[in-house]
Amino acid sequence: MSVDTHLLHEADRVNVRRKGLRIALAVAVGFSWLVYSGAIIPFLGPLFAAQFLISSSRPMPLQKALAVTVLILVVGALLQFVAVLTGDRPPVLLLLLGLIYFGCFYQQANGKGGPTIFLVLVIAVMVPLLTILNEDLGDTILMILVQSVVTGMLLMWLGHVLIPDRGTPALKAATATTYPHAARYAAANTAILLIAVVACLTREGLATAIVIPITVVSLLSQFDVAASTRAALGIVITNITGGLAGSVAFGLLQVWPSHIFLFLLVLLAGLVFGGRAAMRAPAAKLYAGALTIFLLVFGTGVSPLPGSAAESFSTRVTYILVAIAYAIFMTTLLWPRQEGSRD
Repeated sequence: MSVDTHLLHEADRVNVRRKGLRIALAVAVGFSWLVYSGAIIPFLGPLFAAQFLISSSRPMPLQKALAVTVLILVVGALLQFVAVLTGDRPPVLLLLLGLIYFGCFYQQANGKGGPTIFLVLVIAVMVPLLTILNEDLGDTILMILVQSVVTGMLLMWLGHVLIPDRGTPALKAATATTYPHAARYAAANTAILLIAVVACLTREGLATAIVIPITVVSLLSQFDVAASTRAALGIVITNITGGLAGSVAFGLLQVWPSHIFLFLLVLLAGLVFGGRAAMRAPAAKLYAGALTIFLLVFGTGVSPLPGSAAESFSTRVTYILVAIAYAIFMTTLLWPRQEGSRD
């Protein structure tokens, strides 16, 4: 019996490593290909692929993939219509967005939704902002989002085809955190995200509109209600590390500009952050967030979006660091304290 148990644990460790390789390969292949093909927002497809691969060790069934794609299309079209209709009435727009954010965060607080909720939140941030702040891109943002989701799914399936699990059934996804007072936490998260969206609407700059709220969404999905001060510090350090890694990667790419080198840089980041995100441990969620931050930082640097010069890139990194500090401060301020919590 002990021999069988040892073999099961060894197979489990092997599959964890293979899952990490899947994440790294999918992100690197997707990111480098989208940059090479001139995609406007090249980090979205790999970001979605990472979410799909991290959340489960099984590939998404085709029927579910089609359902998610239809959901994204419907939600995106509805949000674009709402943004056009209420763009000159900010209070109405913010009220409607707040209702959507609250519903998503409430589902997350009850441990439901998985990566689909994250996708909806990203779309509910990007579509209104891009529709209002950039009319040219706003006309095509819905198609960009659908293409990014489909790309993420194709990368997910490609990863499973090239690096399948061996021997034992696929690993179960980590148990989602549930909140004892889901409505209170959802309301706090909604307020935090809405403030970030308002800040973007009152400032010109497409990069600002993208990176700050998405960074906040990523961070809010990492926080544990019962997290100690030490754990919160770990979240800050890990996410800043992802941002610094993205900055260093962008700097190196300026010195040796080539698509092969870009692929290797993203692959290395995928192995470091994605490999740890594949672990069945509480810290895995932190490294998944660090990978998201890396893709945001590096992606905004190499993106063909307007204003992607080096000085603009340094400004975007600053925005992301500000978003991290803002999210930490606001959750500390607005989240209800857990009874018996420890520092």
